Amino acid sequence: MTQQPFTRPGAIDLSGLKRPAPGAPGGGAGPAASGAYAVDVSEQNFQDVLESSMSAPVVLVFYSPTRSPESAGLAADLQTLANEFEGKFLLGKVDIDAAPSIAQAMQIPSVPLVALVAQGRPAPLFQDAPPIDELRTALNQVFQQLATQGFTGRHQPRADAGPVDENGEPEVDPRYAPAQDALEAGDIDLAVAEYQKLVDANQADVEATGGLAMAKLLQRTQGADLAAARAAAAERPDDVGAQTLVADLDLLGGHVDDAFRRLVELVRRTSGAERDQARSHLIGLFAAVGNDDPSVMEARRNLASALF
Repeated sequence: MTQQPFTRPGAIDLSGLKRPAPGAPGGGAGPAASGAYAVDVSEQNFQDVLESSMSAPVVLVFYSPTRSPESAGLAADLQTLANEFEGKFLLGKVDIDAAPSIAQAMQIPSVPLVALVAQGRPAPLFQDAPPIDELRTALNQVFQQLATQGFTGRHQPRADAGPVDENGEPEVDPRYAPAQDALEAGDIDLAVAEYQKLVDANQADVEATGGLAMAKLLQRTQGADLAAARAAAAERPDDVGAQTLVADLDLLGGHVDDAFRRLVELVRRTSGAERDQARSHLIGLFAAVGNDDPSVMEARRNLASALF
């Protein structure tokens, strides 16, 4: 697959794209849904789409059904993959005929063109329309590279939440029922095992990943005494085990920001294997809380600052 740069690389000038006022169409409610993990990008929601890249990758596809039918086919293939990857990236579909100001701001030379946005920073991926299998391989490689940098967030579905039961509550996906039944029965070890099966079967399953992270959190804290844990952490401020246990207990107690701050500062103070252990533990807590949570988004920025 060829990967070509933008014809005119440089900073994106978004000064002409105004954020919509609260309550205005496209304002305050996030991107309009086009699929579970895809949105149709307009001038009104463009900034929201870009900002969602702070927690997990965004892939932008620029296309024109009238000027380049192959680019429209590319957008459709990417939407298929966005649903297949189940939140590993959010697809933003930009019809340059409907939103020419966005194409101008992004300095798009022609279509098709696909760009990656991670933590607000855009980078070109390719300017052709390869087969879907090549697209899948290329995206897997991109996300593997991002994972090595600790950027492993996932998006939540944007479309309809799905069917509800007779009481109006969302129906439980039968895939998750064994794990959830185990949690309700208090069998945390079994819940961990059931969620692990789902994650092993599909690494992009955001619900299973989050469930596994929370089940492991419950497993780690079974029988822990908060007062004793805090005392140990105070005596050993750079002990990763002592600090992560208090962070776990804080998270379970609803003190999410305290838990994140504790581990970010631990990352800042440590190095080598201890730093990697603290960083990995913090990323696991991100998954337990949910990558779209504002506290997680802020903590990711703080973590990046601590690392670099």
